[in-house]
Amino acid sequence: MNAWLTQHRAALASAFRRLFAAPMSSALSLLVIGIALTLPAFGYVLLDNLRELGSRASGVKQISVFMELNASRQETGEIENRLRQAGGLDWRFVPREDALRRLQQTEGMAEIVASLPRNPLPDAFIVEPRDSGPAALEALSRELAGWPKVAHVQLDSAWVKRFDAFLRLGRLALALLAGLFAAGLVAVTFNTIRLQVMAQAAEIEVARMIGATDAFIRRPFYYYGALQGALGGLLAAALVLAGLHLLAGPVGELAALYATAFTLHAPVASGAAVLGIGGALLGWLGAQLSVSLSLRRFD
Repeated sequence: MNAWLTQHRAALASAFRRLFAAPMSSALSLLVIGIALTLPAFGYVLLDNLRELGSRASGVKQISVFMELNASRQETGEIENRLRQAGGLDWRFVPREDALRRLQQTEGMAEIVASLPRNPLPDAFIVEPRDSGPAALEALSRELAGWPKVAHVQLDSAWVKRFDAFLRLGRLALALLAGLFAAGLVAVTFNTIRLQVMAQAAEIEVARMIGATDAFIRRPFYYYGALQGALGGLLAAALVLAGLHLLAGPVGELAALYATAFTLHAPVASGAAVLGIGGALLGWLGAQLSVSLSLRRFD
């Protein structure tokens, strides 16, 4: 066990030495890897913020439940009890008196409301389910419409479907973009490792002659590829945070013009860890392919 740990520590130390042996070349490689991971990661963060903005600003999750005009307080209370027992819902009750008062405060409606012989507005409930998927919203709307003394249920299902389709299209485009850049990252690592293997061809030949195994020869290159990918992933996380910091001010000003408060949410520490681990895996894959093909030439 100690010998195994010693070999891996030596391979990791060799990877660090190779990384710092050519600082300019290593910096350029890390920059390429960082940019390749930054674009899909930044797109995902923006898409996630857009989903939250659309759900919050447009009230897309709201379902308006209007009671019949002749519904009594007891019947309205039964609907309240049903909503409490349903679970997974946030809701509020809007009495017909409050609705009429708000309508009266609307510009140009005071005289019209004053001329009405009675209040034409019903009691209503504003329901916001935690599951905002289109299918879940439509299913809940149909269920609410079947409750007693419910006259009408309003949901802009067409807008919900369009917004959900836009988000799915955005996720698919980001997945394709991430796949392309991941392939580019593997190609960059592949070429870097291949050049290093060729530069150390004589050392590898001598090591094989004195009995070194392929695993012993491959290990430092694997660590180098994984280390390069991990550092590139952390660089990508830093670039994403820097981009969000630069956009935070203009986005806040734009939101203020629309009388709303919205701030861009940065990914948590786990997001940087995902980028680092993903970069390490892609770097390791590129190193494995490169070393395997290069050693076949020696054979």
